Amino acid sequence: MAILKPFPGVRPPKAIAHLVASRPYDVLNSNEARVEAAGNEKSLLHLIKPEINFTPAIDEHEQAVYDKAAEMFNLFQSRGWLLQDARECYYIYAQTMNGIRQYGLVGCAGVQDYLDGIIKKHELTRPDKEEDRMKHVRITNANLEPVFFTYRAVPELDQIVASWVAEHDAEYDFTSSDDIGHHFWVINNAKIINRISELFAAIPYTYVADGHHRTAAAALVGNERRAANPKHDGTEEYNYFLAVHFPDNQLRIIDYNRVVKDLNGLTVDQFLEKLASTFTVKKIGTDIHKPCCLHNFGIYVGGNWYSLTAKPGTYNDNDPIGVLDVTISSDLILRDILGIRNLRTDKRIDFVGGIRGLGELQKRVDSGEMAVALALYPVSMKQLMDIADTGNIMPPKTTWFEPKLRSGLVIHKL
Repeated sequence: MAILKPFPGVRPPKAIAHLVASRPYDVLNSNEARVEAAGNEKSLLHLIKPEINFTPAIDEHEQAVYDKAAEMFNLFQSRGWLLQDARECYYIYAQTMNGIRQYGLVGCAGVQDYLDGIIKKHELTRPDKEEDRMKHVRITNANLEPVFFTYRAVPELDQIVASWVAEHDAEYDFTSSDDIGHHFWVINNAKIINRISELFAAIPYTYVADGHHRTAAAALVGNERRAANPKHDGTEEYNYFLAVHFPDNQLRIIDYNRVVKDLNGLTVDQFLEKLASTFTVKKIGTDIHKPCCLHNFGIYVGGNWYSLTAKPGTYNDNDPIGVLDVTISSDLILRDILGIRNLRTDKRIDFVGGIRGLGELQKRVDSGEMAVALALYPVSMKQLMDIADTGNIMPPKTTWFEPKLRSGLVIHKL
């Protein structure tokens, strides 16, 4: 059963929370982070993208960069930009996008839960990315950024969150530059804290929604600390790591689309002819076609949009991987027609999060940068959980969650 543990969070004073909070480290590159943090010495980007404190020529993986993260963490605390709560608390972190609000419980997940498979994952991780985040955790001795978890909704937990929000003022309440509302409450009532822990202890599994590398890094560092401590007794703070847990009924996955540089030597007509062998192809014209349902796709090529519907027999709805539109399109279009066999390494393909809109796909084709764009119907939460429950791994670049969690609203010290 799942562990959720309260902790004494390290967080900014109310007046500067909006200045400290930043986008997560992996959604912007070093140059973008420099621009975003320009003129704001309080931005958490100085800690989670510490290379921005150096000249652009520096390699972000140099030891001096990791050392700078620890130095900046100490500086933020000494200046009072980050302060630790006096007691263990849970926190509520809500986000509002396009008028829709989702509420997550912030607490610490268990390292042992990750090692035992109680925390389920649906993506593969890369050792180099794991090691990068592990170095960051080791040297700062903290989880500076939360990971994004989900669980099958529990009505009593929903009610606890709703009641607390209704009866207490938010500690933080601001809108970031991308028009996302961020709202944050501190749960400091011992009786409610205990009940939340009890309810989570009855949840069989939790699921990594976003942040597989940070999750792996946090758990592996915790395991390292355990192995290195001859007096380890399981109560140490390194046995836990920072996570925001959202009930599955409040989340939605956004489409994750593809663009390809060429048609593998085919003309547009030849490409469409090959598609027709496994899809029902309907020409839409210049109006963007957004996939309407499972197994329906949008293709933009040669200045026109087309609706594709996979023909019966080309997919397996009883297979948690085979039912995915990303699998169907990867096999029948990208592999069989365009010759792309490895989505992780092939340089001819790129991926575009649905938050950018389908117009971004058309723009990249019309510019001549790409030859064809493929729009997919988004994966459902049920599909994600089914895949994780059966021990399967999703194909690369399948899920896109939005809004992203802001980093810096609360930090967990090891």
